[in-house]
Amino acid sequence: MAAEDLKNVQNIGFILIPGFALMSYASAIEPLRAANLLAGKEIYSLSSHAPDGDMALSSSGIPVPSQPLPRRGSSLHTVFVCAGGSPVDWNVPAVLACLRQLAREGVRIGGISGGPYLMAAAGLLRDRDFTIHWEHAPALREAFPDLAPRQARYVLDGNRITCGGGVAPLDMMHALISERMGSDFARRVSDWYLHTHVEAPGAPQRAALAERYSVNHPGLLTVLEKMEATIEAPLDRQAMATLAGVSPRHLDRLFSSLMQSSFLAEYRKLRLNHARRLLLQSPLSISEIAFATGFSSAGHFSRSYREAFGEAPRQGRQVIPTPPPE
Repeated sequence: MAAEDLKNVQNIGFILIPGFALMSYASAIEPLRAANLLAGKEIYSLSSHAPDGDMALSSSGIPVPSQPLPRRGSSLHTVFVCAGGSPVDWNVPAVLACLRQLAREGVRIGGISGGPYLMAAAGLLRDRDFTIHWEHAPALREAFPDLAPRQARYVLDGNRITCGGGVAPLDMMHALISERMGSDFARRVSDWYLHTHVEAPGAPQRAALAERYSVNHPGLLTVLEKMEATIEAPLDRQAMATLAGVSPRHLDRLFSSLMQSSFLAEYRKLRLNHARRLLLQSPLSISEIAFATGFSSAGHFSRSYREAFGEAPRQGRQVIPTPPPE
């Protein structure tokens, strides 16, 4: 980075969609504030914006004072859109129009947590490498089947930046500050927040399968990984046993002894949990969700859903609140 460029202040904006996760926002904005303190001058100018202006309410109910959405000809260098909760609440035409306008003006566009979903809705992620919080990935794939998010902590693709949210923005900001100010300065910023282990961009968003399921058997882990990858078109027991290198009967014993469950029960639980996320986070019909989760009919899906959750899918869509992914 040229010395002359370091004399310039970079204007960084954050568009906060109501229900955004405060942790994601803080993890993104605080390293920039610390960079100003450590530099002894303002190298980043920070602003927050809300669709309604004045105030943005986070998922925890804490309000963040905000300005109206950036206008044409703003001096922003980068703008991040932060969203949490459910994609069904993110249809804010003014925000999509704002993102498109800023992109046309050459502003670098970023998305945090659910923010990449709005970038996709604005048409800004075509032919781009990007990520999104794992909780929102199924809804994005269903809404935009031509897009394929990566399960990375963050992705830098030219003038498009995407991040899974939570504490991952700490890693992303380390990379962006390092890009501009050098790795030594970025390390000082990370140390300010006791962020001693900076993750690589492609590091996983979730704990490893072995940790999530509390099992270590290689064959069983292979089957569980394949289950998560084949929600829409489930494989039969024989095919899964072959993948694990065991007989179907031995596969049954592994599920029984190590997971206190059965192959079919665990597979169905995964598919129904996925269906529940789609009910809450997508506009898909009940029939579309049934087929997207490997059920032969809407009736079969509805019966299985009611048995698992004690209510019909339609009731679940109406009354279950969506927790923030972080």
